[in-house]
Amino acid sequence: QVQLVESGGGLVQAGGSLRLSCAASGSIFNINLMGWYRQYSGKQRELVASITRIGTTNYEDSVKGRFTISRDNAKNTVYLQMNSLKPEDTAVYYCSAGIVSSSVLVNYWGQGTQVTVSS
Repeated sequence: QVQLVESGGGLVQAGGSLRLSCAASGSIFNINLMGWYRQYSGKQRELVASITRIGTTNYEDSVKGRFTISRDNAKNTVYLQMNSLKPEDTAVYYCSAGIVSSSVLVNYWGQGTQVTVSS
């Protein structure tokens, strides 16, 4: 049984910062790509940032220079440091991880955490 648990969301004023964390636990052999997605109300989930096991990162254009994704492989944890937050960053944020367990690769999702940026 594998689980992703997110933390760090909340309410912040525009220009402020938040740090999201997502820890994987359970029967884990290896974790490949990890990422953060966000979902606006009534919209599809979209990729915000991703990071490979060796640290190669990818960002959605609107967050480049403001958000930083990182991971700690020893702790099976991925982070999203969000700076210079804007009201349009308000969404539910989900972490995702491709986890190898019992020789099978499965993509898992966290439960989601609300980020609200007030103007």
